[in-house]
Amino acid sequence: MPATKPQRLAVAINPSASFGATREVGPAVVQTLRALGHEVTSLVEPDFESLLSSARAAVRGRLDGLVVVGGDGMANLGVNVVAGGRVPLGIIPSGTGNDMARALGIPVGDAEAAIRALDAALARPPREIDAARARWDAAGAEPAGERWFGCALSAGFDVFVNERANGMRHPKGPSRYVIALGIELLRMRPRHYRLEIDGEVVETDALLVAVSNGVSIGGGMRITPDAELDDGMFDVFIVTPLSRLAFARIYPSVFAGTHVTDPHVTIRRARRVRIETEGIVGYADGERFGPLPMDVEVVPGALRVLA
Repeated sequence: MPATKPQRLAVAINPSASFGATREVGPAVVQTLRALGHEVTSLVEPDFESLLSSARAAVRGRLDGLVVVGGDGMANLGVNVVAGGRVPLGIIPSGTGNDMARALGIPVGDAEAAIRALDAALARPPREIDAARARWDAAGAEPAGERWFGCALSAGFDVFVNERANGMRHPKGPSRYVIALGIELLRMRPRHYRLEIDGEVVETDALLVAVSNGVSIGGGMRITPDAELDDGMFDVFIVTPLSRLAFARIYPSVFAGTHVTDPHVTIRRARRVRIETEGIVGYADGERFGPLPMDVEVVPGALRVLA
Protein backbone atom coordinates (compact mmCIF):
# COMPACT_ATOMS: atom_id res chain seq x y z
CA MET A 1 0.00 0.00 0.00
CA PRO A 2 1.60 3.31 -1.00
CA ALA A 3 1.78 6.25 1.36
CA THR A 4 -1.35 8.42 1.31
CA LYS A 5 0.65 11.52 0.45
CA PRO A 6 4.25 12.42 -0.44
CA GLN A 7 6.50 12.53 2.61
CA ARG A 8 9.59 14.62 3.32
CA LEU A 9 12.39 12.18 4.01
CA ALA A 10 16.13 12.31 4.59
CA VAL A 11 18.06 9.16 3.69
CA ALA A 12 21.39 8.66 5.49
CA ILE A 13 23.70 6.22 3.67
CA ASN A 14 26.45 4.25 5.41
CA PRO A 15 29.81 5.84 4.43
CA SER A 16 31.52 2.43 4.56
CA ALA A 17 29.14 1.05 1.93
CA SER A 18 30.64 3.22 -0.82
CA PHE A 19 33.36 0.60 -1.31
CA GLY A 20 31.50 -2.60 -0.43
CA ALA A 21 29.13 -5.05 -2.02
CA THR A 22 26.16 -3.00 -0.81
CA ARG A 23 27.31 0.31 -2.29
CA GLU A 24 24.39 0.40 -4.75
CA VAL A 25 21.70 -0.02 -2.09
CA GLY A 26 21.71 3.56 -0.78
CA PRO A 27 21.33 5.30 -4.16
CA ALA A 28 18.67 2.74 -5.15
CA VAL A 29 16.69 3.51 -1.98
CA VAL A 30 16.77 7.24 -2.76
CA GLN A 31 15.77 6.67 -6.38
CA THR A 32 12.91 4.30 -5.47
CA LEU A 33 11.47 6.56 -2.76
CA ARG A 34 11.53 9.49 -5.16
CA ALA A 35 9.78 7.38 -7.80
CA LEU A 36 7.09 6.63 -5.20
CA GLY A 37 6.47 10.37 -4.97
CA HIS A 38 8.36 11.25 -1.81
CA GLU A 39 10.55 14.32 -1.40
CA VAL A 40 13.95 12.85 -0.54
CA THR A 41 17.20 14.44 0.61
CA SER A 42 20.20 12.13 0.25
CA LEU A 43 22.76 12.39 3.05
CA VAL A 44 26.16 11.15 1.88
CA GLU A 45 29.29 11.96 3.91
CA PRO A 46 32.84 10.58 4.03
CA ASP A 47 32.63 9.41 7.66
CA PHE A 48 30.17 8.69 10.47
CA GLU A 49 30.84 11.87 12.44
CA SER A 50 30.06 14.04 9.41
CA LEU A 51 26.98 11.95 8.65
CA LEU A 52 25.78 12.27 12.24
CA SER A 53 26.06 16.06 11.99
CA SER A 54 24.23 16.13 8.65
CA ALA A 55 21.45 13.89 9.96
CA ARG A 56 20.97 16.06 13.04
CA ALA A 57 20.80 19.17 10.87
CA ALA A 58 18.24 17.51 8.59
CA VAL A 59 16.05 16.48 11.54
CA ARG A 60 15.99 20.08 12.78
CA GLY A 61 14.19 20.92 9.56
CA ARG A 62 10.69 19.79 8.64
CA LEU A 63 10.99 16.05 8.14
CA ASP A 64 8.42 13.27 8.12
CA GLY A 65 11.09 10.65 8.62
CA LEU A 66 14.80 9.86 8.79
CA VAL A 67 15.74 6.71 6.89
CA VAL A 68 19.08 4.98 7.47
CA VAL A 69 20.62 2.54 5.00
CA GLY A 70 23.10 0.08 6.45
CA GLY A 71 23.55 -2.30 9.36
CA ASP A 72 23.18 -1.95 13.10
CA GLY A 73 25.79 0.82 13.24
CA MET A 74 23.62 2.96 10.97
CA ALA A 75 20.51 2.03 12.95
CA ASN A 76 22.32 3.21 16.08
CA LEU A 77 23.25 6.46 14.36
CA GLY A 78 19.59 6.99 13.54
CA VAL A 79 18.47 6.16 17.08
CA ASN A 80 20.91 8.74 18.47
CA VAL A 81 19.59 11.40 16.08
CA VAL A 82 15.86 10.97 16.69
CA ALA A 83 15.41 9.40 20.17
CA GLY A 84 13.29 11.60 22.40
CA GLY A 85 11.95 13.60 19.45
CA ARG A 86 9.02 13.44 17.06
CA VAL A 87 10.74 12.47 13.81
CA PRO A 88 10.37 8.73 13.19
CA LEU A 89 13.18 6.40 12.11
CA GLY A 90 13.05 4.08 9.11
CA ILE A 91 15.64 1.37 8.43
CA ILE A 92 16.67 -0.26 5.15
CA PRO A 93 18.98 -3.05 6.39
CA SER A 94 22.06 -3.76 4.28
CA GLY A 95 24.71 -4.62 6.87
CA THR A 96 26.12 -7.81 8.37
CA GLY A 97 24.11 -7.79 11.62
CA ASN A 98 20.75 -6.07 11.10
CA ASP A 99 19.45 -7.07 14.54
CA MET A 100 17.47 -3.85 15.00
CA ALA A 101 15.70 -4.44 11.69
CA ARG A 102 14.96 -8.04 12.71
CA ALA A 103 13.48 -6.88 16.01
CA LEU A 104 11.16 -4.53 14.10
CA GLY A 105 10.09 -7.15 11.56
CA ILE A 106 11.71 -5.30 8.65
CA PRO A 107 12.71 -7.61 5.76
CA VAL A 108 16.43 -8.43 5.88
CA GLY A 109 18.40 -9.38 2.77
CA ASP A 110 15.83 -7.91 0.38
CA ALA A 111 16.17 -4.15 -0.06
CA GLU A 112 13.12 -3.90 -2.34
CA ALA A 113 10.91 -5.62 0.24
CA ALA A 114 12.28 -3.33 2.94
CA ILE A 115 11.47 -0.26 0.83
CA ARG A 116 7.92 -1.52 0.23
CA ALA A 117 7.52 -2.07 3.97
CA LEU A 118 8.81 1.45 4.62
CA ASP A 119 6.42 2.99 2.09
CA ALA A 120 3.51 1.11 3.70
CA ALA A 121 4.59 2.27 7.16
CA LEU A 122 4.58 5.89 5.98
CA ALA A 123 0.84 5.58 5.46
CA ARG A 124 0.31 4.76 9.14
CA PRO A 125 1.12 6.56 12.39
CA PRO A 126 4.67 5.73 13.56
CA ARG A 127 5.07 2.93 16.07
CA GLU A 128 6.37 4.04 19.48
CA ILE A 129 8.95 1.78 21.11
CA ASP A 130 11.37 2.00 24.01
CA ALA A 131 14.93 3.24 23.69
CA ALA A 132 17.83 2.69 26.06
CA ARG A 133 20.22 5.31 27.38
CA ALA A 134 23.73 4.39 28.54
CA ARG A 135 26.05 6.60 30.60
CA TRP A 136 29.65 6.05 31.67
CA ASP A 137 32.43 7.97 33.40
CA ALA A 138 35.90 8.72 32.05
CA ALA A 139 38.49 5.98 32.62
CA GLY A 140 42.12 6.45 31.63
CA ALA A 141 42.22 7.69 28.04
CA GLU A 142 38.51 6.88 27.57
CA PRO A 143 36.25 9.95 27.88
CA ALA A 144 32.93 10.00 29.71
CA GLY A 145 29.87 9.68 27.52
CA GLU A 146 26.17 9.19 27.05
CA ARG A 147 24.56 7.42 24.13
CA TRP A 148 21.28 5.81 23.09
CA PHE A 149 20.82 2.30 21.75
CA GLY A 150 17.85 0.41 20.38
CA CYS A 151 18.62 -3.29 20.53
CA ALA A 152 21.16 -4.54 23.10
CA LEU A 153 24.27 -3.64 25.06
CA SER A 154 26.86 -6.35 25.74
CA ALA A 155 29.71 -6.42 28.21
CA GLY A 156 31.42 -9.81 28.11
CA PHE A 157 33.09 -12.40 25.93
CA ASP A 158 31.46 -11.12 22.74
CA VAL A 159 33.06 -7.69 23.27
CA PHE A 160 36.49 -9.22 22.73
CA VAL A 161 35.20 -10.93 19.59
CA ASN A 162 33.97 -7.55 18.33
CA GLU A 163 37.24 -5.82 19.21
CA ARG A 164 39.28 -8.45 17.38
CA ALA A 165 36.97 -8.55 14.35
CA ASN A 166 36.95 -4.77 14.05
CA GLY A 167 40.74 -4.75 14.01
CA MET A 168 40.98 -7.32 11.20
CA ARG A 169 41.55 -6.03 7.68
CA HIS A 170 40.74 -9.40 6.08
CA PRO A 171 38.50 -11.18 5.42
CA LYS A 172 35.60 -8.83 4.81
CA GLY A 173 32.04 -9.55 5.85
CA PRO A 174 30.61 -11.94 8.46
CA SER A 175 33.40 -14.53 8.14
CA ARG A 176 35.80 -12.34 10.10
CA TYR A 177 33.52 -12.60 13.12
CA VAL A 178 33.61 -16.39 12.87
CA ILE A 179 37.41 -16.29 12.81
CA ALA A 180 37.52 -13.82 15.70
CA LEU A 181 35.12 -16.04 17.67
CA GLY A 182 37.40 -19.05 17.20
CA ILE A 183 40.47 -17.12 18.37
CA GLU A 184 38.77 -15.58 21.40
CA LEU A 185 37.21 -18.90 22.38
CA LEU A 186 40.73 -20.14 23.15
CA ARG A 187 41.27 -17.11 25.40
CA MET A 188 37.85 -17.17 27.03
CA ARG A 189 37.71 -16.73 30.80
CA PRO A 190 35.01 -15.62 33.23
CA ARG A 191 35.05 -12.20 34.89
CA HIS A 192 33.65 -11.05 38.18
CA TYR A 193 30.73 -8.66 37.80
CA ARG A 194 28.94 -6.42 40.21
CA LEU A 195 25.47 -5.70 38.85
CA GLU A 196 22.74 -3.46 40.16
CA ILE A 197 19.42 -4.64 38.74
CA ASP A 198 16.67 -2.19 39.71
CA GLY A 199 18.61 -1.47 42.88
CA GLU A 200 19.33 -5.10 43.80
CA VAL A 201 23.07 -5.85 43.98
CA VAL A 202 24.13 -9.08 42.28
CA GLU A 203 27.74 -10.24 42.36
CA THR A 204 28.58 -13.09 40.02
CA ASP A 205 31.25 -14.59 37.82
CA ALA A 206 30.08 -14.60 34.20
CA LEU A 207 31.24 -15.00 30.63
CA LEU A 208 28.69 -12.62 29.20
CA VAL A 209 26.29 -9.97 30.48
CA ALA A 210 23.93 -8.21 28.09
CA VAL A 211 21.11 -5.71 28.59
CA SER A 212 18.53 -6.28 25.85
CA ASN A 213 15.70 -4.15 24.55
CA GLY A 214 15.43 -6.33 21.44
CA VAL A 215 15.72 -10.05 20.84
CA SER A 216 19.07 -10.66 19.17
CA ILE A 217 22.70 -9.62 18.79
CA GLY A 218 25.47 -10.60 16.40
CA GLY A 219 23.31 -11.09 13.33
CA GLY A 220 20.51 -13.24 14.70
CA MET A 221 21.71 -14.74 18.01
CA ARG A 222 18.41 -14.71 19.91
CA ILE A 223 19.88 -14.19 23.37
CA THR A 224 16.61 -12.89 24.86
CA PRO A 225 13.90 -14.49 22.71
CA ASP A 226 10.99 -13.14 24.79
CA ALA A 227 12.14 -9.50 24.85
CA GLU A 228 9.70 -6.87 23.58
CA LEU A 229 10.56 -3.43 22.24
CA ASP A 230 7.63 -1.63 23.83
CA ASP A 231 7.11 -3.14 27.30
CA GLY A 232 9.17 -0.60 29.26
CA MET A 233 11.56 -3.30 30.47
CA PHE A 234 14.98 -4.76 29.68
CA ASP A 235 15.79 -8.45 29.55
CA VAL A 236 19.13 -8.85 31.37
CA PHE A 237 21.06 -11.83 29.99
CA ILE A 238 23.74 -13.50 32.14
CA VAL A 239 25.87 -16.52 31.20
CA THR A 240 27.76 -18.00 34.17
CA PRO A 241 31.07 -19.89 33.69
CA LEU A 242 31.10 -23.04 31.60
CA SER A 243 33.78 -24.98 29.77
CA ARG A 244 34.78 -24.27 26.18
CA LEU A 245 33.23 -27.57 25.15
CA ALA A 246 29.95 -26.69 26.87
CA PHE A 247 30.04 -23.23 25.32
CA ALA A 248 30.55 -24.73 21.85
CA ARG A 249 27.64 -27.09 22.50
CA ILE A 250 25.23 -24.37 23.63
CA TYR A 251 26.28 -21.81 20.99
CA PRO A 252 24.16 -23.16 18.05
CA SER A 253 21.01 -23.16 20.21
CA VAL A 254 21.30 -19.38 20.68
CA PHE A 255 20.15 -18.83 17.09
CA ALA A 256 16.91 -20.67 17.87
CA GLY A 257 16.52 -19.11 21.31
CA THR A 258 16.41 -22.54 22.99
CA HIS A 259 19.51 -21.91 25.11
CA VAL A 260 17.36 -20.30 27.81
CA THR A 261 16.74 -23.72 29.43
CA ASP A 262 20.47 -24.20 30.11
CA PRO A 263 21.29 -23.86 33.84
CA HIS A 264 24.18 -21.50 33.02
CA VAL A 265 21.77 -18.97 31.50
CA THR A 266 19.79 -16.47 33.57
CA ILE A 267 17.43 -13.77 32.27
CA ARG A 268 16.21 -11.03 34.59
CA ARG A 269 13.73 -8.21 33.90
CA ALA A 270 14.62 -4.65 34.87
CA ARG A 271 14.27 -0.96 34.09
CA ARG A 272 17.70 0.16 35.28
CA VAL A 273 20.98 -1.73 35.29
CA ARG A 274 24.50 -0.86 36.38
CA ILE A 275 27.32 -3.10 35.12
CA GLU A 276 30.74 -3.12 36.78
CA THR A 277 33.80 -5.22 35.96
CA GLU A 278 37.47 -4.63 35.23
CA GLY A 279 39.14 -4.13 31.87
CA ILE A 280 36.21 -4.16 29.50
CA VAL A 281 34.09 -1.76 27.45
CA GLY A 282 30.43 -1.88 26.52
CA TYR A 283 29.26 -2.50 22.96
CA ALA A 284 25.70 -1.64 21.92
CA ASP A 285 24.03 -2.19 18.56
CA GLY A 286 27.44 -3.46 17.41
CA GLU A 287 29.09 -0.13 18.25
CA ARG A 288 31.84 0.55 20.79
CA PHE A 289 30.40 2.77 23.51
CA GLY A 290 32.77 3.25 26.45
CA PRO A 291 34.34 1.77 29.57
CA LEU A 292 32.57 0.09 32.43
CA PRO A 293 31.10 0.79 34.92
CA MET A 294 28.07 1.75 32.86
CA ASP A 295 24.55 2.75 33.86
CA VAL A 296 21.72 1.80 31.51
CA GLU A 297 18.07 2.81 31.73
CA VAL A 298 15.08 2.13 29.53
CA VAL A 299 13.08 5.17 28.37
CA PRO A 300 9.59 3.97 27.43
CA GLY A 301 8.20 5.27 24.14
CA ALA A 302 11.28 7.38 23.42
CA LEU A 303 11.66 6.17 19.83
CA ARG A 304 9.19 6.48 16.94
CA VAL A 305 9.80 4.01 14.11
CA LEU A 306 8.48 3.42 10.59
CA ALA A 307 7.85 -0.30 10.97
